[in-house]
Amino acid sequence: MAEKRMFAKRIIDSDAFLDMPLSTQALYFHLSMRADDDGFVDNPKKIQRVIGASADDLKLLMAKRYILAFESGVIVIKHWRMHNTLRMDRYKPTVYQEEMSTLAIKKNMSYTEAERLAEIDSGKPCGNQSATQIRLDKNSIDKDNKDIAEKTPSVPPYQEIIDYLNEKTNSHYRHTTKATQRIINGRLSENFTVEDFKRVIDVKTDQWLNDKKMSAYLRPETLFAASHFESYLNEAMQTVKSETKYPGISAKLARETESKIGEAGSCGDEEFE
Repeated sequence: MAEKRMFAKRIIDSDAFLDMPLSTQALYFHLSMRADDDGFVDNPKKIQRVIGASADDLKLLMAKRYILAFESGVIVIKHWRMHNTLRMDRYKPTVYQEEMSTLAIKKNMSYTEAERLAEIDSGKPCGNQSATQIRLDKNSIDKDNKDIAEKTPSVPPYQEIIDYLNEKTNSHYRHTTKATQRIINGRLSENFTVEDFKRVIDVKTDQWLNDKKMSAYLRPETLFAASHFESYLNEAMQTVKSETKYPGISAKLARETESKIGEAGSCGDEEFE
């Protein structure tokens, strides 16, 4: 198997890629470096844990279709053939031929599910489906669109979010500012909720409000930025879990307790987790 890996700038310099959290981008690079000569990786979850990425980082790469997943647990880098061209004398075919057989190669040299490509070409669903494929039929797509429509407020909740930020931080930001509205719209378009915004505000206020240097970053453009928001939300959710596990103590102490216990229990062999 070849040892060197390349990355196409048209993929990694795209807004779609750069809008993802840095931890998600890092996971993509690590998965790609460890892929076989056809772009397959058989231990994505282990790689995710080893580099300190979250399960949400892996899910985001799947949701954004930077990687394609199979029921076997194997994943493939969707744009692998756009990134890498190997000499035949160095190329070693993947051992995951069953998964490979469910894929097709598009004109731009990216992988896609064979049935998905057939549906696009024919304009109608195919009747033959591999057990390893992940398929979204028209009914599930319609349901997802309906669910999103029901969750999306008719009037964007700019004022509710900014009023909450001002109350928590004793600030005076305006919800009518176009830049603030744009950044809130960006997160709402990714299906984050008003409660998610409040959780982020809560956790960063708890961490930064009494820090003279960091308190300056309690502002919409930092808290709600595409590159920060999801990781901040993960911190908030971890805090909720810690507070639930250790009731009656402060959020900060709950996090510290959880962290110490986590460090003490992190000595196991990941090969057998």
